[in-house]
Amino acid sequence: MLRYKGYHGNVAFDEEAGLFHGEVVDLRDVITFQGKSVDELQQAFHDSVDDYLDFCQQRGEDPDKPFTGRLMLRLPTEVHRSVYVRAKREGKSLNEYITEKLSQTN
Repeated sequence: MLRYKGYHGNVAFDEEAGLFHGEVVDLRDVITFQGKSVDELQQAFHDSVDDYLDFCQQRGEDPDKPFTGRLMLRLPTEVHRSVYVRAKREGKSLNEYITEKLSQTN
């Protein structure tokens, strides 16, 4: 996984073409890049992200952010209630409790 300016690129190798190709994975917009070597691939990734950011700026649009920090989640009622009760027992908001638990999985 490549990282640059908060964006992540997923890479695959096409053996038949002898070419690495990738895509920025955390956007609604489609941004791709390719290269024949690791150095060329990394440069193409950086160039693609920079071009995307420049394009957005020229159009007066905000670039799509890799992550907003908001996560929509649907739970069965019983699970929602149980997690809420556990959070309250620990004196935490539901958001604090879930964030803490998910952070422990790293």
